[in-house]
Formats: sequence, structure tokens, C-alpha cells
Amino acid sequence: MDWPSVAALRQQASDRLSAALGEDRARTTAAEQRGRGRAIIVELLEGEAAERIDVGAPTWSPAEEAAMATAVDNALFGLGRLQPLVDDDTVENIIITGHDQVTLELTDGQLVPGPAVADSDAELIDFLVFLASRSEVNARPFSQAQPRLHLRLDGGARLAAAAWVTPRPCVVIRRHRLRRVRLEDLVGMGTLTDVAASFLSAAVKARRSIVVAGAQGAGKTTLVRALCAEIPPHEAIGTFETEYELHLHELKDQHPIVVAWEARPGSGERGPDGRQAGEFTLSEALFDSFRFNLSRQIVGEVRGHEILAMLKAMESGAGSISTTHAPSAEGAIAKLVTCAMEAGAHVTHDYAVRAIAAAIDVVVYVHLETAPTRDGVWQRRRWVAEIITVAPGEKDKGYATQRVFRTVPGEQAATPHVLDDSYRDLARYGFNLDGFVAATPGAAR
Repeated sequence: MDWPSVAALRQQASDRLSAALGEDRARTTAAEQRGRGRAIIVELLEGEAAERIDVGAPTWSPAEEAAMATAVDNALFGLGRLQPLVDDDTVENIIITGHDQVTLELTDGQLVPGPAVADSDAELIDFLVFLASRSEVNARPFSQAQPRLHLRLDGGARLAAAAWVTPRPCVVIRRHRLRRVRLEDLVGMGTLTDVAASFLSAAVKARRSIVVAGAQGAGKTTLVRALCAEIPPHEAIGTFETEYELHLHELKDQHPIVVAWEARPGSGERGPDGRQAGEFTLSEALFDSFRFNLSRQIVGEVRGHEILAMLKAMESGAGSISTTHAPSAEGAIAKLVTCAMEAGAHVTHDYAVRAIAAAIDVVVYVHLETAPTRDGVWQRRRWVAEIITVAPGEKDKGYATQRVFRTVPGEQAATPHVLDDSYRDLARYGFNLDGFVAATPGAAR
């Protein structure tokens, strides 16, 4: 592909489209804009072909011209040279650490090299700036003054990028292949056992608050989707995310009533109150949500200040679900305590521990392991390695935990360990208590 020509044609098409739309842009749908854009691209390519004939230059074949039209369309309306990778159903994640340093994580967990996504780092950064500013719904700033970018892409993929503060531009695109997923699907994939699935299903139906912990890319969001699939369809759900990832609002047959909030960053300009203009936080969304007659409030990923929204949702006692990055189930508690102390100027360690211990009922830890295969290809595997229950108590720590499921060294599945008596009533909600007891050596019957 002649990528310099694609870039030049994209700029020409963009200029012509902007001139053609003029003040009507706001009243023109995205589909109409793309239709006009494609017509402009065809005109430009026909003009380019005619010029080549006039000067005696080699002309494009019909297949080459069609490929060029697709590439220009992707550059103008899609993800440019990234679009074929995002459209490839065998690709799960795209990891970029420079325009020519691309790694693809395939759906089977293999990590393989990918093609260059630009001709230079500068070109990659320019395209990211264009991509960030193109969205009319939720545009994001990306510049030397705002060197980080988090963006929801068309189709639901999530893009995270950094430039100017890293040696080379870095981009990760997370694709969400398993949107419609249930716990039994994860059992079939070897992510967890039947008994563990029955415990988590019953915990959701009993309105216990759950945190899913794990490393980056461990499959936390996929597990949360499966947990949310256990929520009865009559319940009204609110989701609160910095970028849409759960997409419960798109599964109308599964959850007819979903109000999905997405945070919005400010423009950089600050008002008299010190806040960035246009900023909309998850805490504000959660405050508003109490007037929407919701049954559940699901706060997606907790990385920092989102902890305040998570605690408020869980303190309502409605069985909320969230995720966080942590190295273990109990490590998630320490991580959330740190987040709470950083988020609130007057939040002490003791208060944060008490609040989190009182709010969270269950922590699920998803383990991610990357190991080489026999042919030398690195491959990732994920499984639920630990499930604990949390309660206030223990003077020294401020909370008490019970490891309900644990992974025996050398195994890749969490098996029954010890069940707190207060969780035996989950049998009323479908928990396979007999199966748990039968698989627990020495357990009381």
C-alpha cells in the first residue's frame, strides 16, 4: 500500500468534506457524512487515475484502486492502518510501543508480532491527535499538555495511549470479544469450576457486593459481564465507567432497563470553582442516579478516585460489582484502601479500611499467566485463582477474610476450601453447597 498517498488523499478528502458540509455538519448524521466522504474519495481516486494516465505513469488495477479506497476511508472515518487489525476476529488486543513495534494478542492467548501501523512515530502521534478530536460525542484532548489518551472506539474497543512522556508513542487497544457471556461459558473455557460458578451466581442473586481483582488483561471485565448476566432481567441497572466497556445497555434482551453513564474529561479551561470546563465525574453520575429508581449500580474499573463512587454504590446495599488491579484477592483490599486515602483529603487509613470492609462482601482474583509453548510462542492463560469473603473485624487489620476457593500449587483451578456459615444460605439462590462440601476435604456435612 502506498501509505504516503493514502495520507495525502485523506487530507484532501477531509478538506472537501468539511467544505461540503459547512454549517450543516451538526445536522448531518454520521452515516450521511460517511456516505458523502466515500463519494469524495471515489472522485479523488478517479482524478488521480486520470492524472497517472496523462503522464504515462503506471495505473492502478481495479483491485488496487478498491484497496486504496478502503485505506483512505479507514483513515478518514476509521482507525487508519489499525483498522484491519481491529477487524480481524483472531486479534484480541493490540499492543504498540512505537509505530513499527506492534504485538498482537490473539484470541487463543498467543502473542505474535504485528505489522507497522505508521511510517514514523510522528505520523502515529498525528493520527492519534486526529482520532481523539474527531469524536463529536465525547472528544478527548491529546497533546503535549495532555499527553495521555483514553478513548472508546466505534464498535466498543478501548484505546489507551501515551506520547511525549514516553520514549516512543505507546498504544494499547483492548477488544471486547466476549460481550454476551455467562458464567457457564467461562466454565467451558476452563476459567472457573462449576461449583465456583454456582457460588458467584448465587452471590449476585443474593445482592452481595463483589470486587473482581487481577492484573492488567487478566479478564476482569469479561468476568464482570458474566456476573452481570446473573442479575434478573426485571432489575433496573446503572453502570458508571470512565469509558464504556461493559456495554450492558446494548444487550436489551438480557437487561431491558440499563442507564449507562460515561465520565467526561474537561476541556482544560478551568472555571471559578477550579474545575475543568465540561468535566463530568463518576461521583456526579452516581449522585444523579439515585433519582433513576435503579435496582443496582455497577461501577466499572476502580483505578483511583472511582473508589468514592464504588463505595457509595456498595453502601446502598444493592449488590454492586466493580474491578480493580491487584496481585491477589486480599491485595485488592489494600489497593482500594490506598485509592480511598488518595481520593479523599480527610480519609484516614482506619476509616478507609472500615468503609471498605463494610461495603465489600466477596473478592474474586483472576490470575494471568504467560508462558512459552513448545514452538516458542508466548501464550497467555487466565483462570479464577481465589475467591474470598470480607467482613469487618480483626482489630489489627480492621477486617476479616475467609478463603472460600483457593488454587492448590501446581493447579490451574480454584477449588473449595473453607465456607463461612453466613454464606451457606446462598444455597437458596442456586449455590451448589453439596458439591462444595463434597470437594472440601474434612468439611463438616
